[in-house]
Amino acid sequence: MHAHIVLAHPEPRSFNAHLARVAQRALAAQGWTVSLSDLYGMDFDPCERAEHYTGRQQPERFDVQAEQRRASDNGTIPAAVADEITRLDRADLLILQYPMWWHLPPAMLKGWLDRVLIYGEVYTSKKRFEHGRFLGRRAMISVTVGTGPDTYAFDGRSGDIDLLLWPVNFSLAYVGYSVLAPFVAYGVEAGLRYSDASVVEARLKRIEADLGAQLGRLGERPIIPFNRMAEWGADGRIVPGAPVHSAFIRRKQQLDLG
Repeated sequence: MHAHIVLAHPEPRSFNAHLARVAQRALAAQGWTVSLSDLYGMDFDPCERAEHYTGRQQPERFDVQAEQRRASDNGTIPAAVADEITRLDRADLLILQYPMWWHLPPAMLKGWLDRVLIYGEVYTSKKRFEHGRFLGRRAMISVTVGTGPDTYAFDGRSGDIDLLLWPVNFSLAYVGYSVLAPFVAYGVEAGLRYSDASVVEARLKRIEADLGAQLGRLGERPIIPFNRMAEWGADGRIVPGAPVHSAFIRRKQQLDLG
């Protein structure tokens, strides 16, 4: 089994970088091979640009989707993107390791999604969800957040963690992955503000041990349900009688009933 970790943090000595190494060691101890894309360390360009594409279909106007599809069809996908796709194709498990910044992933990771999940090669209207390129593979978010789990409850002041992570999880499901329940490292920033270094160390050690333990039980980890293509009608909405696998709808129902 092979795992690929995508790390999105600009500081190589950060706790996120440390958790990426923890994951590498934990998986390797179980017999996995593990590769890593350190996006900042690689100087990955997160911005989709016209200059990434040669012999463009429309030189006068940069149509991102059209140029992605043309590059996919012609075998001219930008080298940095093609290399990342090769790493994803090899991996049975993808882990995205990043901090929550302004309730979103860092721009570097969003740009990686924009460029690597390329139209044509990775997805089309007929190649998504249960027909996606990465069908049969698993993916998991591992994210650090600043405060405790109570503030990330559905009624918490930091925002509902399920809703905050939904866009990235949905994107992973869109390209075929079975999306595992995320690993959330709570209270990282709060812990770092303690003046007592021993308190900080104990908090971070618990998170580190928890991640290693949870990666040792991947087979027991819940899979987040997402609706499949067959469950949507011609209008793009869920057909009557189909289950509703949307965190947003479930939360709305929860609030309405509450």
